[in-house]
Amino acid sequence: MVNKTVLNWSGGKDCALALYYLLQNKLYTVAQLLTSINHTYNRVAMHGIRVELLHQQAEAIGLPLQELQLDDQPSMDDYNDAMTTTMQDLKLRGFTHAVYGDIFLADLRQYREAQLSTIGLTAHFPLWQKNTTELVHEFINLGFRAIVCCVNSELLDKSFVGRYLDASFLNDLPKNVDPCGENGEFHTFVVDGPIFKQPLSYTLGQTELTTYKAPKMDAHGDITTVGFWQCDILPI
Repeated sequence: MVNKTVLNWSGGKDCALALYYLLQNKLYTVAQLLTSINHTYNRVAMHGIRVELLHQQAEAIGLPLQELQLDDQPSMDDYNDAMTTTMQDLKLRGFTHAVYGDIFLADLRQYREAQLSTIGLTAHFPLWQKNTTELVHEFINLGFRAIVCCVNSELLDKSFVGRYLDASFLNDLPKNVDPCGENGEFHTFVVDGPIFKQPLSYTLGQTELTTYKAPKMDAHGDITTVGFWQCDILPI
């Protein structure tokens, strides 16, 4: 039996590598990409990628893209409600599996599995617990090309944004930063690779510092913020 699958898609390296793996696996048919969109700014949530460029990416890959429209910095309840409605609709359309590019975040995996189980969908994690150093080198060696579009300002400075994810970038990373950015240290946008019919055309725009509410409160119970340097990638 072939499992009709939706891939949770950010446009970055982990989901791109997960898609590459799935395309080699006859047990899965990827029929849809699903991306959370900040409809206030019409960009991919967190990564800051313009929706126009995201759709060009999906077209170059050859898969339909569905947008999950969210407010700017939505609450968990709002996110859960929107995702539940979307996944219920996908189940009615014959989807059986939802795929994620997570590698190590066990709490996040448990959350995803629990949410999907109430709907009757199965979660699948092709990259789960793989060595992140080996993964990022595999990604590069396969011919993928990705731009670092966003970095956590507490861990990486502005100079890391707008660079290609390559050997030079990896060599410059501090030792406390995961080579796949699995802990949210940096995010990427894939512009070419073996899953693409043709590379994307783009240019790099301005780099700006954006702040978000931190997922956890500080020691005094106050809500804090975390900053991210984001590079605006412009479609040509």
